[in-house]
Amino acid sequence: MDLKTASAIRRLRLISVPEGISWIVLATCTVIKYTVDSGVNVAPVLGPIHGVLFILYVIFWADAWNRAKWNKGKAALYFAYSIIPFGGFIIERALRREAEDAVIAARARKEGIVNA
Repeated sequence: MDLKTASAIRRLRLISVPEGISWIVLATCTVIKYTVDSGVNVAPVLGPIHGVLFILYVIFWADAWNRAKWNKGKAALYFAYSIIPFGGFIIERALRREAEDAVIAARARKEGIVNA
């Protein structure tokens, strides 16, 4: 894995957790808004924040897809995780494993253990 690919995957990992948190907080606040008559509406503040984080996620996802050469199924799965609750945490964990595997493979090639 070259440096630009690793950077693209790292950016996607870094944005996936805040995007997931903002999704959950926004959904929770929206449910509270319509079920409890508290008079407090934070959705107009949280909505744009989540929107910006989601747009960044999509941009970083597209960059990582392009650089890492994921197949369409894997790319679609990583995009779908951005839509479901707690998906940001799942994608961060999967990308972390992928990066760790790439480091292990690079070390093995460097030491001559693997000829790939």
